Amino acid sequence: MEFFKNSLRAIWRVWFYVFFGASLLLMMPFLFILTFSESQYSFLYKIIRAFSKTLIFVMGFRLQKQIEEPLDLTQSYMFCPNHTSMLDPFILISMVKKPIVFVGKAELKKIPVFGYFYKRICILVDRGSQKSRKEVYFSAKRRLKNGASVAIFPEGLVPTEDVVLSPFKNGAFSLAIEHQIPIVPATYFDCKRLFSWTYFKGKPGTIRIKQHKPIHTKGLDKKSLKEIKEQTFTVLFNELSNDVEYMKDTKGF
Repeated sequence: MEFFKNSLRAIWRVWFYVFFGASLLLMMPFLFILTFSESQYSFLYKIIRAFSKTLIFVMGFRLQKQIEEPLDLTQSYMFCPNHTSMLDPFILISMVKKPIVFVGKAELKKIPVFGYFYKRICILVDRGSQKSRKEVYFSAKRRLKNGASVAIFPEGLVPTEDVVLSPFKNGAFSLAIEHQIPIVPATYFDCKRLFSWTYFKGKPGTIRIKQHKPIHTKGLDKKSLKEIKEQTFTVLFNELSNDVEYMKDTKGF
């Protein structure tokens, strides 16, 4: 029986990559055109958002959303969700109408085809390079000036499955204070359980999302960075540690 279940999970995972790859090939002409200039990003984002919603649907997932406070579509934000799955960016994009630009790892640009568009769409950071980290500030400032929001997974990586929430890096909070934009924490309860990085684990189902009230940074300076970071961490940690399904799936608890 376990062999049969694992076979179905393997086919389901392969379907994810087949659909993703085929969609990327179909969208390639539009991506080539729309990634030439950042001024076209708002239209490109609509395509990416439509793809994200479709991907979630065809994989058999449904989103159950809880939004504590509607966002102001005229305002830019710093989105900070917890990170447990490759689904996380697609979920965030599907939930937010206003264009979001992700700050992501520079290593991903090495992936064939995907990496070419990834480096044109996202703000890349090499955490081992101080120069790269500084350049993120200028890139973010330019994108925010064009009306986009920014998204960073503040853990900086996908933690092992026995970790509730990894300690946060400073980058997201430093940027939010520098540009005086509100931070929007978001808790993703079910991605690790339903579509983790473990190949023979997961299944279609309902993914619960809680988008928390924005944490405002207006008038703050870098002296407040630690406090804001801890406040955001506490919001997400409390939600995850009090969720029965999440904790049941987190090894060692």
